[in-house]
Amino acid sequence: MHFQLHRRLLTLLALAPLSLLPINDAFAQTPPSVIGTRAVMTTWSDPLEALGTLSAEESVTISATVTEIVADINFRDGEQVDEGQLLIRLEDAEEQAQLRASQALRDERRNASTRATQLQDRNLAARADVEDSQSRLRQAEADIQAIEARLSNYRIQAPFSGRVGFRNISVGTLVTPGMDLVTLDKLDVMKLDFSVPEIFLGRLSPGLMLNTSTAAYPDDIFSGEIATIGTRVDPVTRSINIRAELDNADGRLRPGMLMQVIVQQRVRDSVVIPEAAIEPSGDRHSVMLIEESDGTTRLTKRNISIGERRYGQVEVLEGLAEDELIVVHGLQLARDGQEARLIGIVDDETGIRALLEADR
Repeated sequence: MHFQLHRRLLTLLALAPLSLLPINDAFAQTPPSVIGTRAVMTTWSDPLEALGTLSAEESVTISATVTEIVADINFRDGEQVDEGQLLIRLEDAEEQAQLRASQALRDERRNASTRATQLQDRNLAARADVEDSQSRLRQAEADIQAIEARLSNYRIQAPFSGRVGFRNISVGTLVTPGMDLVTLDKLDVMKLDFSVPEIFLGRLSPGLMLNTSTAAYPDDIFSGEIATIGTRVDPVTRSINIRAELDNADGRLRPGMLMQVIVQQRVRDSVVIPEAAIEPSGDRHSVMLIEESDGTTRLTKRNISIGERRYGQVEVLEGLAEDELIVVHGLQLARDGQEARLIGIVDDETGIRALLEADR
């Protein structure tokens, strides 16, 4: 019993000095340290995500139309070729011989037609003979044109400028009609096909910008625009096909690639702030405004209305103007109407970590 009384007495003596201090001094706190950021006006949009597949702007598998032996190959695997460039020449000795024979016959009939015309001018030949000779000349010229047309089948040329793939033949190979010889793709511009639910049809239009990415280049973004919107909605999936075009001047994109697509719909200018600067309370949102006056930094709570969120950023619909300064770090200790110590302001070159390290 005496021991417990003695213990209580010691406790009261230990607390006695605090009771003699003024209450405001005993519980005084230093102003909280905060880091600010400015609300910025930037281009904003509602992202629509989809998956798409790339294809070349122009693509063809070149094949032969005649049965013949390959005489010459004038390209290397993966080479860039020009429109009209000779790629493959087939053996055409027989056709060339027929062409020379037809040309000789044409020359002979041309001379005969010329003599008949001269004789008729001197009334030494009937007009029927002149007409027959001219008809035989036209027939010889037509035969030459037919042979030259057949000869074009022995010279396989690039139908457009592009990049060839792997060749599947060698000199001396016997090719047949329809046999695949080499692929040719025009890769300067790529076509991107994807589909979206029909409910978004009213928000899409040709010319709308989009960003794409692929696992092959995870750190790169490829920009393009919608070129064509399909004319029909799939009755099973209730989706509509979209075709976009992507610039591919560096040739990194290839046909068949799977692309992640983000369509920038409802493009507009909006005030945007970091998501970390928002204090949620139920269905309401607020920010802590930083106001500097007469060398004093004071915090003011302000309610705002927000829109879409994207990549750690939030669109502000109401309650905040461009370039206003708000707290982005230190909200836990910040209170409305309280004085604060501003460590620094986040910008494109200085982040929160750098400001905290500099304040140590």
